[in-house]
Amino acid sequence: MKIDLTDTTSSKINKALVDGRRAIGTPAIGMVLTLVIVTDEENAYDALKAANDASREHPSRTLVVVKRVSRSPRDRAKARLDAEVRLGTDAGTGETVILRLYGDVIDHAQSVVLPLLLPDAPVVVWWAVNAPLDPAKDPLGALAQRRVTDAYAAEQPIEELSARADTYTPGDTDLSWARITPWRSMLAAALDQAPCTVSSAEVTGEEFNPSCELLAMWLADRLRVPVTRKVSDGPGLTAVRLESSSGAIVLDRPDGSLATLSMRGQPDRAVALKRRDTAELLAEELRRLDPDEIYAGALRYGVDRIGDGTAGQPAAAEEAPAKPAAKKAAKKAAAK
Repeated sequence: MKIDLTDTTSSKINKALVDGRRAIGTPAIGMVLTLVIVTDEENAYDALKAANDASREHPSRTLVVVKRVSRSPRDRAKARLDAEVRLGTDAGTGETVILRLYGDVIDHAQSVVLPLLLPDAPVVVWWAVNAPLDPAKDPLGALAQRRVTDAYAAEQPIEELSARADTYTPGDTDLSWARITPWRSMLAAALDQAPCTVSSAEVTGEEFNPSCELLAMWLADRLRVPVTRKVSDGPGLTAVRLESSSGAIVLDRPDGSLATLSMRGQPDRAVALKRRDTAELLAEELRRLDPDEIYAGALRYGVDRIGDGTAGQPAAAEEAPAKPAAKKAAKKAAAK
């Protein structure tokens, strides 16, 4: 069921939701959260399709905020809100409201979204494209317990990771981090099978791929070893090599689907490690609404430290041990 509303208000949208549920005989129960998607017209279809697929696991009220740019100065000065309400089979397993904002109302999107949030339910905001520099301070981000960005969709993905580190707030996450969850699981399981000491690591993947950088930062942060970054033709992340006291551990995925895990003293094993679509990534992020401290640690480690010889060493902000000469000078100063 679809209901089109032109030049409308939030109260009229709420009324349309109630009337629509009554018409199709669906009560407003079973929805576990409100998902706010901020996107542009070009990417709205793909973002909404991913949200609908994810709603099979997480029934939710989905609010799609599309900020329309008006061409003429007069149109830009005129505020208008158009909405499309979708219920039943047209909205996955929840409810969907597509909000198209024009004119001055673009700068006050939170005032449109706030009355449409489900009461007493968590709020997740996902920027499919054009995420703000500081998601937590964005008016829409301030409404959410979880804020999802996607560095891969940015024009400069690696610089985007640095910006995310500078403005990180508990509750922030990125789909580039979700993309490497299977890789992190496989590498952790491999190290559990063969207890050893890792001395270095190497991550190979596409150039300017934020998932590759995040995996390298995660390895450097957790293992405290030097990590180098190598470039391949892809697709995406293609290989990880860990040098350890018991031999090399290699996880190689040249085709983006099937990987091979190689460890000394064990036969090579084929591992299903396909590249997941956006719906699967979004569903994973919606499973947890608490702060992801592992992501925060990897993010703050710093992209610029990967491959420059400082990976695995204490950060510059950490206090380095005093040199012998410095210790003697300190003792003399204390004796005076």
